Amino acid sequence: MTNFPQNLSPKRLLKLLKSETNPYSALALFDSATRHPGYTHSPDVFHHILRRLIDSRLVSHVTRIVQLIESQKCNCPEDVALTVIKAYAKNSMPDKALESFQRMKQVFGCEPGIRSYNTLLNAFVESNRWDEAESFFKYYETVGMEPNLQTYNILIKVACKKKQFKHAKEILDCMWKTGFQPNVQSYGSLISGFVKGGNLVVAMEVFDEMFERKVIPDVMCYNILIDGFFKNRDFVKANEVWERLLEDSSAYPNSVTYNVMINGLCKCGKFDECLSIWERMKKNEREKDLFTYSSMIHGLCEAGNIDGAERVYKDMVENGVMIDVVTYNAMLNGYCKARKIKDSFELWKLMKKEGCINVVSFNIFIRGLLENGKVDEAISLWGNLPQRGCCADASTYGVLIHGLCRNGYLRKALDILQEGELGEGKVDSFGYSSMIDGLGKQGRLDEVAGLICRMVKCGHKLNPYVYNPLIQAFIQASRLDDAVQFFKGVDSMGCSPSVVSYNILISGLCKADRFREAYSILKEMLEKGWKPDMITYSSLMKGLFRGKNVEMALGLWNHVLDKALKPDVTMHNIVIHGLCSVGKVEDALQLYSKMRQRNRATNLVTYNTIMEGLYKTGEYEKASEIWTQISSDGLQPDIISYNITLKGLCSCGKILDAIGFLDDALERGILPTVITWNILVRAVLTTGFKMAVSI
Repeated sequence: MTNFPQNLSPKRLLKLLKSETNPYSALALFDSATRHPGYTHSPDVFHHILRRLIDSRLVSHVTRIVQLIESQKCNCPEDVALTVIKAYAKNSMPDKALESFQRMKQVFGCEPGIRSYNTLLNAFVESNRWDEAESFFKYYETVGMEPNLQTYNILIKVACKKKQFKHAKEILDCMWKTGFQPNVQSYGSLISGFVKGGNLVVAMEVFDEMFERKVIPDVMCYNILIDGFFKNRDFVKANEVWERLLEDSSAYPNSVTYNVMINGLCKCGKFDECLSIWERMKKNEREKDLFTYSSMIHGLCEAGNIDGAERVYKDMVENGVMIDVVTYNAMLNGYCKARKIKDSFELWKLMKKEGCINVVSFNIFIRGLLENGKVDEAISLWGNLPQRGCCADASTYGVLIHGLCRNGYLRKALDILQEGELGEGKVDSFGYSSMIDGLGKQGRLDEVAGLICRMVKCGHKLNPYVYNPLIQAFIQASRLDDAVQFFKGVDSMGCSPSVVSYNILISGLCKADRFREAYSILKEMLEKGWKPDMITYSSLMKGLFRGKNVEMALGLWNHVLDKALKPDVTMHNIVIHGLCSVGKVEDALQLYSKMRQRNRATNLVTYNTIMEGLYKTGEYEKASEIWTQISSDGLQPDIISYNITLKGLCSCGKILDAIGFLDDALERGILPTVITWNILVRAVLTTGFKMAVSI
């Protein structure tokens, strides 16, 4: 208990309260003074202690302090009442705020002014009680209270929270017309509203208006826009706003800006730019917090720059920043991805020592161990979960089942899955799909059927991650009819096949030379409103050409062009190869010419296919021109290019030229294959070439 002087004064107590840094100790000191004989608190003392009770952990004491003010009949200025209303408002207690407002005269001995009105109005807004906020604003007029700039700023916030952005802009425009000059808070609220509503174009227009109206934006306006563009994955626009901030002499990047930039750049995969921002932050001696370090470490680990992540981690330790489990998990994930298993175990020991391990940590480490073939270690870690006070979740089971299946431990994976099913159904679709994929690849399709029944019984719906691997498994097991039957039965199971499902089945049918069925599947796909992708068309076209169904393949090609789709280089190559394979080399050349005219990308496969087609028809000169175009287009011929050329030249009797190309390949460091030597040996044997010894 505190020993106070006999004649304790409010001034003396206020000095003691200000010197006490701990709010709980300050409250205890205040309570002791309340019981001190002959002592009465002053408005300043009440104001001081109330300001320290705004925190959510202490706000419950505000009510008894207010009761003490009333019982003591202490006439307080409006600032004291405002503090009470703000405390309730900040802690989403608008009814208590309203009660304090209504009883201001009775409790505090003062009348509410415009600041009190605005604070209560804001309390309704912060608690999302917008209708009450608007009703209370109408009350302003009833009692003759003139709104001020702060009032209109709150109204803009109300409109934005209700997603009435047009109305919010109208309020801003009205402020200019009625002589209220909007300030940076007015514009900031509106910009924030548009950004949260996803309308970044208008947000930028409002931001640009600030400069036109001579309203100087603060760093928060920049931060809101940068964050909004990054969340929209628009790196270019985010960077433009960042550059404008750097050029603005009235605003400077703060720690929040750097955090937003680092986090956003990492998520956009712009890791070099992220490092540049990090270095700038260090140069400008901006304080880095836990979020800064965590974002940076996560980004570097995702980029595979584990050395950079370790440097940041070391900097974090040296600067005394308390490392949390999220940061540890990011480092652990980085080590696992970099296959640094020894470092992973060392970090894991430290995490255990610091008590910074959660179920996500286990999931990351188990996945990392399994991906690196450390199955026994992963199973051992799995067994330690309960000892660390962690409970496996659906992700844990999914990661473990997936990893065990990939490493060939299907029996163990099945045991884990069964354990998960018994443990309140903790296996999710990922776990089931991994198990189905694993069993399917081993041809254990009868077990898969039973597993699907168990999955449905546990309340999981089939999804593409489950039924696509099964369709693929049926095809790989040469059970194509079962694949078709299962595919057609997916609808009856409460789900629809995806584009990938159609692609798998079409590809399987084409490989089995069942082209008409594949074509029918495509027609069904179109009738059901699905949009085939390039893989769909490419798979079917490739199969049709291989089966010599040239007209059907070309018809499909024309359909792609009629639909204004943009065929990629793979599809072009399929058509070119198909035309060349049936002797339509001139048509293939026309398509190749159109690709070049339209600046469509070509690759080495394109050139190799055309050359092979030309050599087969004896077009030696044209084939030579294509060879020249390979180099002129910045590509390097590979051994396939050389083999095609050697075979073509030998078939034309130009063996000396062929040997010259072989020398060229060797000079470029391209080693001949068995096919290369077979081509030359056959040519020599066929022609009886006397210079064979020179080879």
